Order: sequence, then C-alpha cells, then structure tokens
Amino acid sequence: MDARPESGIRTPVELPRMPAAGALHRRAMLGALPGLGGGRRGPGLPAVELTVGGVTVDRAHLADYDRVCGFRLSDRLPATFPHVMGFPLALRLMTAPDFPLPLIGLVHVGNRITTHRPVTADETLDFTTYAENLRPHDRGRQVDVVLIGSVNGEEVWRGVSTYLGREGKPGGREPGERPAAPTATAHWRVEPRVGTEYARVSGDHNPIHTSRLGARLFGFRRPIAHGMWSKARCLAALEARLPDAYTVEVAFKLPVPLPSTVSFARLPDGGFALHDSRGRPHLAGLVR
Repeated sequence: MDARPESGIRTPVELPRMPAAGALHRRAMLGALPGLGGGRRGPGLPAVELTVGGVTVDRAHLADYDRVCGFRLSDRLPATFPHVMGFPLALRLMTAPDFPLPLIGLVHVGNRITTHRPVTADETLDFTTYAENLRPHDRGRQVDVVLIGSVNGEEVWRGVSTYLGREGKPGGREPGERPAAPTATAHWRVEPRVGTEYARVSGDHNPIHTSRLGARLFGFRRPIAHGMWSKARCLAALEARLPDAYTVEVAFKLPVPLPSTVSFARLPDGGFALHDSRGRPHLAGLVR
C-alpha cells in the first residue's frame, strides 16, 4: 500500500518552468555528504503532484538523443524521449526533503511506458509527476515515480519508473538458477562514453553511471550504463516493428558495466532481452 498522509490527497503544485537538472543533482550530492543532513528523509511519500506546462521539443536535443541511443533521426519522438523531457520534474520530486529515499545511490530497477499515440516534435507537452507505492524490498525499499505527458489536456504518454533504495546491502548476484539465454540477434559493444553521453542527453548525472569512484561508493566496481539507455537501445533495435500505440515494460536485472559487450535477443512473443557474454541477464522486456 502507498505510504501517504492520512488524507491520501496529493496537492497539485504547478511550476513556472522545467527545473534545472544539474542544480538538483548538485544539491543531492551535497546532501549525501556527512553532516549536511542528507540522511533525514520523509517517512512516507510526498503529498504533492508537480506539473509543468508548455514544454517544447528541442530538435537538436532530440537528434542528439537519437544518435546516443541508436534511433533513426526523425521528428517522431521515441517512446523513451518524453521520459528525458520530463525527467527534471521527476528529479525535483525525488530531491525534495520529504522524498523517502536519497537520490544518490538510487537504482532504477524497472520501467513501464505507455504511448497512446505517436507524438511529434512540433507538439507541446504538459508534464505531471508524483510518487506512489512505497514498499519494502529484500535489499531496502522501492518506490514508483509516475510521469505523465499530455497534449491539450489529453494524456498521450505515461511512464512509471521503479527505484530501489538500498539500505546497507550492496548489490550482488541474483540467487537461484537462471534459464538459458535466448539466441542473440545482435551484439553491441558498450563503451565507457555511453555513461557520460547518456548523462548529457538525459540530464541523469548519477555518479554511478559517470564516475569510477562514484560507482565504487555504491557497490559497483565500475560505472554502469543507465537503465533507460539500455531500454532505449533495445527499442531502437525494434523500431521498425513497433506499433503506433503500445506499452513496453522492462525489468533491469544485472547492471551493464562500462565497458562491456552485450547480446540483444528479440523474442517471438513480443519480448526482448539483453545478456552479457556469459548469458547472464541485464534486461528483460515485453512490448504489448
């Protein structure tokens, strides 16, 4: 169940413009330093939903994003691009003092996107975000951050990102036996620059993706690729087969260390997967 105030009501808060992601990340990193209050978190979920209206598409930014993630250049937005457009708003929510999990070290473990129709670069979007479903996990706590994109009052896009706040338990190997990896349809070399390039086009500068020291502080031997880059790269490989309206859901399994070589597999039931050279899963996804 959601950990909300007793009223269960979120207060709408409209911001005049999209927040600056860089400043929010700097504030989160400073707050993580000992003695600066980063350990004081709210006991439940923020009782607000944040909104920013009139967000336009920067075509140069879109083209840069397409190149980093492997999409063909087009005025039609990839399903993952509204996540990038609205990410600073979600970041504002997640860096608020009453958000229950500290941003630095937060791990993106799942994402579901529904695109109700194609969205093009000449459209203006309004974004709303809120948090829900704070729940325990065997390595800490999880929370869902919902981001909604609308055009002229009509919801055209919805993303739900699930984040894990690890509480004193570093990431490790998944327990139990795993099924055999599916036959790969492509192999991709993921270079270290993917972490910094995706951080630049997405605004997600979490140091676990861009810094060897930052990664080690949170239990990773090397920086790891952003989960949303992995998802976007898989969707780029499926781009010609995607319908106009669909839901795509992924579970992020083992992180993709930088650098590494990964194997992509397209499955006959609408699923897709990303594995390492030893057949261990990085990502499992489904389009429906």
